[in-house]
Amino acid sequence: MLFFINQKGLPTEGIFRKSADLDSCRVLKDKLNSGRKVKLDSEYVLVAACVLKDFLRNIPGSIFSPDVYEEWLSVMDEENEEEKITASQRLLELLPRANIVLLRHLFGLLHSIQQHSFTNHMTAGNLGVCLTPSILCLPIPCTSDLRKDLRKKFDLAQFLIQNGLKIFRKDITSLCVQSPMTGENS
Repeated sequence: MLFFINQKGLPTEGIFRKSADLDSCRVLKDKLNSGRKVKLDSEYVLVAACVLKDFLRNIPGSIFSPDVYEEWLSVMDEENEEEKITASQRLLELLPRANIVLLRHLFGLLHSIQQHSFTNHMTAGNLGVCLTPSILCLPIPCTSDLRKDLRKKFDLAQFLIQNGLKIFRKDITSLCVQSPMTGENS
């Protein structure tokens, strides 16, 4: 799905901000959860973006892991950008491998999207606001957790999008360029 969003979503105005038809989202989610092959090329990119946000929001324990969640938020307390990058790299090493891989791909996509903000109007700040409830929220009840340190969460998401290349120490933007599954369940 990340590959599809990278392919179709970069020029899409409001990607991750605009909502999609809930029935279409449910149908795509059901198809993906059933294990059947899904031709994403026939899907509307805003539907795929909404389903991705839902997936991220429902990762057990959060993609940033509840064990180090508060430490992630404290990254923004560091004095300067270099210290924030170093703290982020240290925390990445504490996450499960699957989380690291997903974060690398996700922030590669988000970095690419913000590079096209002249067309899609999705700056790193806008993306941070739209994705914070999905990526920086502990499990239910999320609403009370989201309000706590809200500005810090937005700032952290924006920082990770803007500095992903340095944090992950590689060109993460190339990860979503070509799907190994050619548009099916990618």
